Amino acid sequence: MPALAQQQFPPADRPPRQAFYVVVVAVLTNTVLALIKILAGILGNSYALVADGIESALDVIGSLIVWRGLKAAHRPFNEDYPYGQGKAEPLAGVVIAIMLMGAAFLVAVESVREIIVPHHAPKPFTLLVLVLVVVSKEILYRRVKVTAGTLESSALHSDAWHHRSDAITSLAAFIGISVALIGGPGWEAADDIAALLAAGIIARNGYLLIRTPLADLLDAAVHPAIEEKAALIAAAVPGVALVEKCRARRSGVYYLIDIHVMVDGSLTVREGHEIAREVRKALCQSALSIRDALVHIEPAES
Repeated sequence: MPALAQQQFPPADRPPRQAFYVVVVAVLTNTVLALIKILAGILGNSYALVADGIESALDVIGSLIVWRGLKAAHRPFNEDYPYGQGKAEPLAGVVIAIMLMGAAFLVAVESVREIIVPHHAPKPFTLLVLVLVVVSKEILYRRVKVTAGTLESSALHSDAWHHRSDAITSLAAFIGISVALIGGPGWEAADDIAALLAAGIIARNGYLLIRTPLADLLDAAVHPAIEEKAALIAAAVPGVALVEKCRARRSGVYYLIDIHVMVDGSLTVREGHEIAREVRKALCQSALSIRDALVHIEPAES
């Protein structure tokens, strides 16, 4: 493959610092919560709590996958990846959503098994553990969700809902264990039924979450406002007579633009090239998070 001029690629970038912080906080929080929930579930005779702990352990893996996807998405363009590795970010989002649905399936299977097999009622102290978990995971969900919205990251958005699903599972377990303790003998399986219901909620969230990153991977149409704003920016560049066509696609947290602009047909090739370069510069330096733009010059009829 022939060597490509270095200046035609955008400079190297790094994932935003706030993304690194929320991932670190998520990993540390989920590690501690997973250990607490699994230990409390074993000692407290609550499979719902053990299942909750297993999901927290998966959250740790999920957060690490998200971080790797974000790092890859921010790597500079090169000869091997002339369009960058932005697809790594929505790919991470798809993996998280699949993990979420897989975890829901495993929890459902084990919940059914626990319902069939008789066991002791959960211990009262497990309720205190669940209150701590619900509060912690809801706070973590809100923090990651804000960062996901700021960065427009589908992977972080999926990770945020991974934390929310953990809070839902814990809340269901709290209700189930409360019913088992209040109901007494014969109600021992209440927390397992609660875990089964939570598994259904988690599976549904996983299905809903996979749609956005999957659409990004398939280069689905972006919001029309993005293309309209890009066309207005290009039209404002001196020498541009008309913007004939503008298309955008997502590449991770960035956009790639293909745009056709019309210029005076009497201009020289060099002059037309200078206008195209200014259009690309204006787009890449705008507030639209455009990583690169391919500008096609056409002669205006008049």
